[in-house]
Order: sequence, then C-alpha cells, then structure tokens
Amino acid sequence: MSKDLSNYRKSYEKLELLEENCPENPMELFQTWFINADNSDTVEETNAMTIATISDDGFPKSRVVLLKKYTWEGFIFYTNYDSEKGKSILNNNNVCLSFFWPALEQQIIIKGNAEKLSENLSDVYFDSRPDGSKIGAWASNQSSVVSSRKELDEELVIFEKKFENLKIPRPKYWGGFLIKPISIEFWQGRPNRMHDRIRYTLLEDFSWKIERLAP
Repeated sequence: MSKDLSNYRKSYEKLELLEENCPENPMELFQTWFINADNSDTVEETNAMTIATISDDGFPKSRVVLLKKYTWEGFIFYTNYDSEKGKSILNNNNVCLSFFWPALEQQIIIKGNAEKLSENLSDVYFDSRPDGSKIGAWASNQSSVVSSRKELDEELVIFEKKFENLKIPRPKYWGGFLIKPISIEFWQGRPNRMHDRIRYTLLEDFSWKIERLAP
C-alpha cells in the first residue's frame, strides 16, 4: 500500500505574530488566542489538546484530551490515574501539550511538569460532571484489556444499579493534573513556509525569555 502526499500543500496567509504584539507573560497570549479560537465559527472543540507522555517502555505516546481550565499557573485536565497515561505521568512528569487550530493556521506547543491536583479541586470538578460520565469513571478500568464491548456495557449496568438514587462519589483513582509550563511556543502560519514562531522560556526568577525561532 502506498500513497504519495508530496503535492499536499496549503498557503498560510491569514495572520501574523510579531514580537511587539507579544505580552511579557505567555498565558496572556494563550488566553487571547484561545478566546479568539473559541469565538470562531470555524474551530470545533477549542479545548481539545494533544498530550505526549513518556511510557515505561521509553517510547513517547500522544493522545487527545480536553483542557478543563487554565490559570496563571498552567493547564488542568482530568483522567484516571491508573490509566496508561496517568501512570506515565506519575512515573515521569515531563509532558508536552499541543493545540492545533488549522482554520486559524495556529499551533501552540507547551512543555511542562505535571502534578496531581488537590483532592478537593478534583472533587469539585467531578461533582459538576453528568451522572453518566461519573458512572463511566467507575465502570471503565481505563487502558486495561477487555474481552468485548459487552463486558464494558455490563460493567456500566452494574454501576448504574449500584449508584441508583445515590450521590456518585469520585473514585480515588480519578482526578486532575496541573501542567506548569516551562516553555510555550506560539506558531502562526505564514506564506512561503516562513512561519512565525515565538517561544517563551521560563527563567529562574520566574520571568519569561522571548525568542523568535526560524521556521
């Protein structure tokens, strides 16, 4: 099987990213870009982001998760701590996040360190979820091998009955991670592949160094 993709090309011509328009703190620029993407009719699931972790076998693995909150400290998402993703983060908390909004010709790449969110904050978010999602967190032993779809459906029914007419608590193995950035790169597509790349790097005094990278 073979397919030649060498003629797949697109000219990026919508926006630009110049140093004089970059604030001192990258979280300000992130918020500006995020709000603009979220208000755009052309971007679906603005908060979908790729997270790359290092697995026990030494290989990186990427998958898409949903950003649930961002603050001056960093980026928050939730998962099963016993999943492959959760175990990888707990074993090696160096992670990389990326957002790609092709309609806006923009990409953001974030390197950072992940840490467990406090239990009370995980409780607050879990309580805000629909009951179906809460039960799903109990019914799925995430990343484990299952015999069939039927097995998953049967587990769901078991927990639906268990929590019928009851408040559904957060499983202790489920909660949030906060990724504190040490580097944030903003990529804006430009014509002739001369893209704008601005990288913020966190310094020891907690200020940010701003550099332009060659495309």
